[in-house]
Amino acid sequence: MKPDSTFLSLREVSRSYARSTGVVRALDRVDLTIDRGDFVSVTGPSGSGKSTLLHVLGLLDTPTSGSYTLDGADVSTLADDERARVRNRKVGLVFQAFHLVPHLTLVENVELPLLYRPSDRVSRRRRACAALDRVGLADRFGHLPDELSGGEQQRAAIARALVVEPNVLLADEPTGNLDERATDGVLEIFADVHRSGTTVVVVTHNSRVAVRARRRLDMNAGSLGEHLA
Repeated sequence: MKPDSTFLSLREVSRSYARSTGVVRALDRVDLTIDRGDFVSVTGPSGSGKSTLLHVLGLLDTPTSGSYTLDGADVSTLADDERARVRNRKVGLVFQAFHLVPHLTLVENVELPLLYRPSDRVSRRRRACAALDRVGLADRFGHLPDELSGGEQQRAAIARALVVEPNVLLADEPTGNLDERATDGVLEIFADVHRSGTTVVVVTHNSRVAVRARRRLDMNAGSLGEHLA
């Protein structure tokens, strides 16, 4: 029997929030299947549900209804601590804001996710240095975040996501604060990560970013559709 290539699967997933003006449905019965090793972009207008979708995929949020299967396991109703454990082992997250701790060096920032795993200081440092080298920051290990450009800070944030060797890299508007040159550098890293076999999902409003993906999806009012070229 041929192995199942599916890595992420949403079935009839909705996510609603209570507001003073009523209930807002950020996701509306979304069905989505992403295969192992795929490269997917998600575009759509502001408020369409793109970030909510990524937060659900990244186990930062839970569906109001429907099911979410990650790497063959239903993760829809996991407790917070178990969801965090799975996220730390399988998911790398990158955001528009870099979220680097200002008083820690780059290598110390990249080591942070490894503190939640059984590991010794030497192995953590070795893996963090390798991750920084992978994103082109081999000469910046001891620098503080504010000593770097925005593009370099985002590459450091990507290294922090990659240091756990995730099965999937999820990025929410990762080039939103970057100029064109820095954007191209980040896109080259994503392409390299994808070539290595990691699943990549990027939420973006930037068409230059979206077209680099192998598969393009569009969101509108909480509903998801395939982009037709």
